[in-house]
Amino acid sequence: MTTPESQKAIQKKVVIAACFGTFLEWYDFLTFASLAIYFSVLFFPADDPVAALLASLGTFGVGMIVRPLGAAIFGSLGDRHGRRTIFLVTIIVMGVSTVLVGLLPTYEQVGLLAPALLLILRMLQGLSVGGEIGGAAVYLTEHAPEGKRGLYTSVLQLMGPLGMMASTIQIIILQQLLSEPDFKAWGWRIPFLLSAILLAISIKSRMNLHESPVFSHLREKNALAKTPLRECFRDRKTVGRMALLFFCVSAGGSLLFFSAQVYTTVFLKTVVNMPAAQASSLVLITTVALFPATLFCGWLSDKIGRRPVLLAGLISGAIAIFPVFQGLLHYGTLATPDTTMIVILLLILVVPLACITGPQTATLPELFPARTRYTAVALPHNLSAGWIGGMSPFMVTWLGVHFNNPMAGLWYPTGLLILAAIIGVFFLPEVRNRPLDQ
Repeated sequence: MTTPESQKAIQKKVVIAACFGTFLEWYDFLTFASLAIYFSVLFFPADDPVAALLASLGTFGVGMIVRPLGAAIFGSLGDRHGRRTIFLVTIIVMGVSTVLVGLLPTYEQVGLLAPALLLILRMLQGLSVGGEIGGAAVYLTEHAPEGKRGLYTSVLQLMGPLGMMASTIQIIILQQLLSEPDFKAWGWRIPFLLSAILLAISIKSRMNLHESPVFSHLREKNALAKTPLRECFRDRKTVGRMALLFFCVSAGGSLLFFSAQVYTTVFLKTVVNMPAAQASSLVLITTVALFPATLFCGWLSDKIGRRPVLLAGLISGAIAIFPVFQGLLHYGTLATPDTTMIVILLLILVVPLACITGPQTATLPELFPARTRYTAVALPHNLSAGWIGGMSPFMVTWLGVHFNNPMAGLWYPTGLLILAAIIGVFFLPEVRNRPLDQ
């Protein structure tokens, strides 16, 4: 019989295992994106720099494109063979492919084989991430203590910003310690090779885990889904909630994360013309503030429900984006930029983001039946992250150029957040106390 003390020990191990994997995923993601400009020189023909850069960015984009495929594959396997097994497989595939990027020969050494190998490894990363994200949310939530799922699972959302921070700081330090020729020659490999340490920790932590109690219960009753993906699309309620996840919850989270944590830095650097180091430092303050805000909103969703907290985030986010960026432009272009007001404006965007990220991890699994939960969570969530969130940089830039107004690009996140809020008001159910073994 499991005692309360042993149950808490198991829950602690699950949190550590899930968080390390998500941290590694975001660390890898931003490291690859940050070094794309170097990859264009290292892995592609140098006779056309523009084409090489586009090819490098395209290779990065392939990882986003194949994420839904990974979600379908690993989600189905997770519903048929167990959360723990697939949870371990995805982290191994993701970690090993990342380490191998740091060992790749360059175009100068092996010609076209270099970009081909890079593309293959990027696809493996994308496939594994597609299974990892949904798996982590499901596995963590199915171990969460009753009445505390929101707070317990909100920790997982902190790993994204933390992984991005770790990657960014590491690259900045390396670029300061190494000369530009040394960084281009071999220094860029260090972040990828160091991920081997994170991989080893993640594998060790996951090897010691037990199967999800929900999945074990299904297996004991011989109630496992034989074709989870087919079952998902045959059940109208599940399809409806997958659509809700795609257009509302996951879309809102990815759009607000882009607006609050990614585009703010770009906007301050390119539109406000603020020094890059200063812009990054100001946004970093908001990243730190996001940590306690996310935990609070996860806790709040345990008290008053997931629905009101999520709707508050969607609605306030849709309202806040334009005024905040107009304020950044105003206070950032003064003769003496008002950094205090800039920080306050940036913090305003943290509030709706935290309202989504806090309860999001718990909400995803709570929406779906146990036998097809892994598939039903992973597929729409990764589709939304790739197609809606992943398109954000391109759409915001394209709209700004098309209308010759940098503010015009903000209609992309604002318009989709309005749509998400409307869908949420009419269709988002309350799932806070839903039994997870049904």
